[in-house]
Amino acid sequence: MSKILLFNPKSANAKHRIPNAILSIAASIEGRYDWVIVDGNCDLDPVATILSYIGQGDLKYVGITVMPGPQLKGAIAASKAVKEQYPEVTIIWGGYFPTNHPGPTLNSGYVDFVINGPGDYAFPRLIDALESNAPYELIKNLIYLDPAGKVKKTPKEDLIEQDTLPALPYDKLNGFYNIRKHYLGKTYLGEKTMAYHSSIGCPFTCSFCAVVPTYEARWKAKSAQRTYNDIKYIKDNWGADAIEFHDNNFFVSEKRTVEFCKLIGKEKMKWWGMARIDTMSRFKDESLAAMRDAGCTMIFFGAESGNDAVLQQLDKGGTQTGKQIIEFAERLKQFDIIPEYSFVLGTPAPTPEQVQAQIDFDLHFIKKVKAVNPNTEIVMYTYSPVPMEGSEMYKQVLASGFSFPKTLEDWISPAWENFDLRKNPLTPWLKPEMIDRIRNFETVLNGVYPTATDIRLNTLKKRALKLVAGLRYKVNLYNYPYEIKLLHKVWRYRQPEIQGF
Repeated sequence: MSKILLFNPKSANAKHRIPNAILSIAASIEGRYDWVIVDGNCDLDPVATILSYIGQGDLKYVGITVMPGPQLKGAIAASKAVKEQYPEVTIIWGGYFPTNHPGPTLNSGYVDFVINGPGDYAFPRLIDALESNAPYELIKNLIYLDPAGKVKKTPKEDLIEQDTLPALPYDKLNGFYNIRKHYLGKTYLGEKTMAYHSSIGCPFTCSFCAVVPTYEARWKAKSAQRTYNDIKYIKDNWGADAIEFHDNNFFVSEKRTVEFCKLIGKEKMKWWGMARIDTMSRFKDESLAAMRDAGCTMIFFGAESGNDAVLQQLDKGGTQTGKQIIEFAERLKQFDIIPEYSFVLGTPAPTPEQVQAQIDFDLHFIKKVKAVNPNTEIVMYTYSPVPMEGSEMYKQVLASGFSFPKTLEDWISPAWENFDLRKNPLTPWLKPEMIDRIRNFETVLNGVYPTATDIRLNTLKKRALKLVAGLRYKVNLYNYPYEIKLLHKVWRYRQPEIQGF
């Protein structure tokens, strides 16, 4: 029987999470093929480990999950090393990066196939076809190069009912990397925080979101009972006491949310998830109260902008408005749930003056949000284009002269790596002085309102930051906030959007 290696490239320097994406692929082949996992977050030299496994023989396939940003660098290094020493090994990438950029991926010369979206069926079917030398062209959710070198995409498969999928092989993962030691880190939520996916996809079509090309406005979730059972298993076996739900949109169903709250409440676990403001604004008060009673501590919302015209430009969909964003932040105060609002600044506009006006509008709007609920966490990104066919906004982006790198090597240059983190854009309409204004405002804001998620920042340090930044914030003086940056650097201030909780 041929063996398969599954690789999770390094994605963070600390507070690593259970590699749920690659573990779901392991579940899909469990009992059919032998497999091993290499986690770049835990292995000091993952490339050497991968080559060592292959050198033992019988390993014919390497599957790699690839998010944009840091993971891409590790995926490229591993793939090139494998192909150089073992060109007969088949390399298969999955994840948001190759799904959105299959051309550079497949034309690299060291990636053979891309799984286009969920791989629960596509991955084992591809292995079956390759093992039996059968055609693979009719397998859904697959991207490959045809004999002429043209990128070919097979049709998308309907999303699978999540409760029908096999349980993730946590026990086998624990044999490779001790779960308690490597994957249950101390966070704002708890001493041993676990990561979990209870659903896939999102039913909306925001034009800046990499989820949309992958799931095409579809969403499927595990039942509340299945979600609870999985979490209880990890708690009972390895001591997890808090949960980060990494679903793209955990709170799509109010009914499922309330059912889960009834189950999880007795476990006394704090938890965090992602939602839409317009969806949750329709939740009943008793549902929000049930969430808090069941341990819901903080919810991440894509506010994006307080400008209704920009929300329309972003294809935000739904019914979200600037007025609703502020009202919901104020409403959550009574339930003691912290809203974590992300904003996307620097969307394209016909003139530089209009780009700057949109930025200034949202900086002022963020201050309005803080005025009604000072506990609101603010996460600020700069707009990064997503290649989305048919999107009017993406047409604007291309018309401005913007283009993505043509090769994988170009993608891992420092500038493009920061681009993937939505912190250092390479978009022609955003001028350096605009980026400086966004970053300087963010520095002052994080001085006046330090994030609650930085567990190392004590009360005395927070008071010092507020004292130094307070006057700047009050009089809108954001330029050259070197004194705040110095304190952030000395105290190693954590930004959750970059470093996690």
